[in-house]
Amino acid sequence: VKTLFEAIMLVFLVMYLFLQNMRATLIPTIAVPVVLLGTFAILAAFGYSINTLTMFGMVLAIGLLVDDAIVVVENVERVMMEDKLPPKEATEKSMSQIQGALVGIAMVLSAVFIPMAFFGGSTGAIYRQFSITIVSAMALSVLVALILTPALCATLLKPTSAEHHENKGGFFGWFNTTFDHSVNHYTNSVGKILGSTGRYLLI
Repeated sequence: VKTLFEAIMLVFLVMYLFLQNMRATLIPTIAVPVVLLGTFAILAAFGYSINTLTMFGMVLAIGLLVDDAIVVVENVERVMMEDKLPPKEATEKSMSQIQGALVGIAMVLSAVFIPMAFFGGSTGAIYRQFSITIVSAMALSVLVALILTPALCATLLKPTSAEHHENKGGFFGWFNTTFDHSVNHYTNSVGKILGSTGRYLLI
């Protein structure tokens, strides 16, 4: 349980570091306990108890299940900034753009973990618990991203300017500048590699 709460706190801090907006950070954070409680209910329905293996799956799932909510929050913020729309209208437009992507993400992740549930023997029983934990968390994460997260975005988010991150000072200003420089350096490096594909292929 301690590791579970540590994972939630770590995810919260990382989200706040990049989103730099407490309201935007709270929305994916709220989704975490909702999905975890639903996952526990599904495990109980399959007859599994809370053990080391299922808790390990939960800890891994925490980092994955917030992705859907973050996609929704970031796209709503982008629509608000680019189209100058209020939160409710921005949320409606945003969801019309990304609903298919959210379902696609869930299907791809499920395709990775579902086959583990069909392994046989004693090893298969272990894999089965892990698979059901991850897949159920992913499925509930998409449902929350399609139902709860848009409602929270329309209620909690406030319009921000395009210069929101650029005008930051202190630690966040330094972080944004450093991160932008790193992205530019990486982009330039990849561009050079693509320009000399044959040479780098030989290397």
